[in-house]
Amino acid sequence: MTKALIVVESYFGNTRAIAEAVAAGLIEGSVDAQVVDVSQAPSALPADLDLLVLGAPTHNRGLPTATSRAKACEQAGSGEASHGIGGWLETTAIPASTGAAAFDTVISKGWLSGSAAKAIAKALQRHQGRRTVSVRSFVVTASKGPLADGEKTDAHSWGRELVASANTR
Repeated sequence: MTKALIVVESYFGNTRAIAEAVAAGLIEGSVDAQVVDVSQAPSALPADLDLLVLGAPTHNRGLPTATSRAKACEQAGSGEASHGIGGWLETTAIPASTGAAAFDTVISKGWLSGSAAKAIAKALQRHQGRRTVSVRSFVVTASKGPLADGEKTDAHSWGRELVASANTR
């Protein structure tokens, strides 16, 4: 069976909700998909992993930093921040046969808002020497959310689209 792992960084639950919707779309397409928080993500990925999907909120036009993670944790009342997607990518080897995709949550789409997903794609290229098969942004209505109307449905559809990428490995 085709396997996918979705590693997500989320502070207010919005990015996590997108990850769950993407997983549902993958599962609908007969992919064994699992969602895991970046703090619980494995440091070694299995050789038979077909697709790795990485998701994070956009902070200050890019990936969350230690400072922005601490601020988000404080606002969410969720305690201490762990390492983020960027730090995890620097220390994790991705099998050569594993495809990668990235997504983020943003307050608005456009070049001024920046994109954590694009930063993830650049980090994958820089640290792992690989290109992402797909990059997507999903809109939240404010820093703490909620998700804009239709974003969960769009995430589910994107998960279905990723099935083809996962199955070509």
